[in-house]
Amino acid sequence: MNVNKNQTIERALDIIFSLAEVESNLTVSEIAEKVAIPESTAYRLIKTLENYGMVERKSVGQIRLGVRILDLARSLQQQMDRELITIARPIMEMLTENVNETSLLCVRSATEVICVQSIETRQILRLSVEVGKILPLYRGASGKAILAFEKKQTISQLVQTISDENVRQNIQSEIEEIRSQGYCLTFAEVDTNIFGLAVPIYDKDKRVIASLTVAGPTDRWTKENSELFVNTVVSSAEEISRQLACVSTASLYKGEEGN
Repeated sequence: MNVNKNQTIERALDIIFSLAEVESNLTVSEIAEKVAIPESTAYRLIKTLENYGMVERKSVGQIRLGVRILDLARSLQQQMDRELITIARPIMEMLTENVNETSLLCVRSATEVICVQSIETRQILRLSVEVGKILPLYRGASGKAILAFEKKQTISQLVQTISDENVRQNIQSEIEEIRSQGYCLTFAEVDTNIFGLAVPIYDKDKRVIASLTVAGPTDRWTKENSELFVNTVVSSAEEISRQLACVSTASLYKGEEGN
């Protein structure tokens, strides 16, 4: 591939990234200025991207990301979820066996979290959460453990979506505490008489992508077992993050060897 083609691809990607960074539509002139290219070049690249569905015109002169981007993002998320679940499941099974409580794996979807894996304890009285259940991002341990470790700008944007002012103020102080201790512990926030202990899971670039939670009846959370619970869930989440990083690194090297 020659230099001109490389530069064309880079400029096209720059246009996509510039549209992804803003919350509003951009004009061709604004895109050209952000990418530092002539308007004529911006117009030509936008036209090509539009043909592939990567960008679209909202109205005359207003450009935004196209629906094809959503398809690609959805496909990528599904691949990531499959990889995450494959790695997490045996660790979650061991976690549930060690603490004798239900373990959950959740990922963020906009302003909510979705349970993508659940390993139930064999105890008669237990928390049961079906895969696919949607939970609030700012209520309950699973969501807060993800929210608290997002980038500051993302946290600010997500908190602003909370309509209740008191909840917004409380969550800000909670986020600081969660970040400080490295985990989130809640009691009866989502389900009555249920505790939740959640720890963030990271990808190879140290970005939070999920949370690992242990949950059960509040009367089974005691001073005697609290340290065991925290240490076990933290170490399990760290192991999932470590294996994710190893798999991603191995895939990267494999891709480089194939080039």
